[in-house]
Amino acid sequence: MTIDVANAAAVLVEEREKLIRQLHELGADDSGELTGETDYGDTFADAGAATAERTEVLGIVEGLKRMLDDVDAALGQIKDGSYGICSNCGNEIGAARMEFRPASVLCVSCKSEIA
Repeated sequence: MTIDVANAAAVLVEEREKLIRQLHELGADDSGELTGETDYGDTFADAGAATAERTEVLGIVEGLKRMLDDVDAALGQIKDGSYGICSNCGNEIGAARMEFRPASVLCVSCKSEIA
């Protein structure tokens, strides 16, 4: 089974657009930086709730940004012709893994070592 690079590129572009849309909905720009001002309300309790909410949003934004970075890295590999090659060990990433997770830049073995 070979990797369908054209299909992978289309899936990755669609995923990239979705991630950027989600970042914008959370008030972040494409780089993951929050762009909106936080209203802390009139009381200390309001400030505490706002801080807790902001912390939660920051965590979600960080996760989305990591996924966006993975998608961008995979798109870069498609562009330079190294898509499907592990960026750590240089071995081929299995076609089944690439079909399941087109943004993979690591083979299963290297990913399991890092995780």
